Amino acid sequence: MRPRLVDWTLYALTATAALTGFGAWLVVDQDSRTVLTAHAIAGLALLVPLVWKLRRVRPRLARPGAWDAKTPISVLTAIAAVCAVGTGISWTHTQWPTGYPNGMHLHIVAGLALCALLGAHVLLRFKRPTRRDIPDRRDALRWLGMLGLGAALLPAKEAANHAFDLPGAQRRFTGSRHAGSDSGNAFPITNWMFDRPAPVDFSTWRLIVRGAVARSLTLSYAELDTRISLRATLDCTGGWYSTQTWRGVPVGMLLDQAGVLPEARFVSFVSVTGYRWSLPIAEARAALLATHVGDAPLDHWHGAPLRLVAPGRRGFMWVKWVREVVVLTRPDLGQWIAIFTSGL
Repeated sequence: MRPRLVDWTLYALTATAALTGFGAWLVVDQDSRTVLTAHAIAGLALLVPLVWKLRRVRPRLARPGAWDAKTPISVLTAIAAVCAVGTGISWTHTQWPTGYPNGMHLHIVAGLALCALLGAHVLLRFKRPTRRDIPDRRDALRWLGMLGLGAALLPAKEAANHAFDLPGAQRRFTGSRHAGSDSGNAFPITNWMFDRPAPVDFSTWRLIVRGAVARSLTLSYAELDTRISLRATLDCTGGWYSTQTWRGVPVGMLLDQAGVLPEARFVSFVSVTGYRWSLPIAEARAALLATHVGDAPLDHWHGAPLRLVAPGRRGFMWVKWVREVVVLTRPDLGQWIAIFTSGL
């Protein structure tokens, strides 16, 4: 391909991989499978223009005298691209390492580094496409072949996982590895950012239900009806998942008790740390505020006295240490600030 067409192909595939990787965190399970497939295809297809690019610049990189002040950024961008694709392939095959940071963390860090470095690379070496760079039929066929290769590598990777019985064969479609299902409080603990609260005093803690409701509620722990069970999978963006039977208070029951107003559209769940996340009201009604996991009361680091159980949502939306349920008439855009400043 023409040099500028190769560059813009790299930009487009990186942007697609970044947006689909991030977007898969936000949608429910049945939608994230499609988004993650697009993420994998874009990432694998990225290898082709990356090889084309490196072949073209290799003679210049091999001569240090030909470097300019912008070259180190270009080199770091290429390294980040290789690391982003390599860690993605490694995690979906070997799921190594599994500690902290694990392979999923490394993939995310490499992807973020690639986005930042590629942005700098574009600013330093931006070249607007000209009429000569418009793809012709041959370029279009190369483009289709590149995407076809990315799509073909996906089933080939899965076949290799199963043929060699690799750890990646047991992962969930999100890439997460299995960890501690039906183990009570023994499943992994992941705390978001700065959230490290002291244990909650059950005797003084109260759950408040307010907002677009006919009547506000203030309930002690002893007043909660916790007889309802829900089977759900907690899939953490840190790279693991655990399926448990949770027991607690159906959110729909609390909303009915408070009397939701007709204009209500969302329900926000607020932690004692200030962390909060919201769900559309129909989805919130199907969620649970858990007091128990299996037969055991939740321990502190798993969110006692109450944590949100939101089936089909990623783990960072399962708010821990819930103290308020707020019924909203519009989306809560401020939650994007709250999740990065809570705990401070």
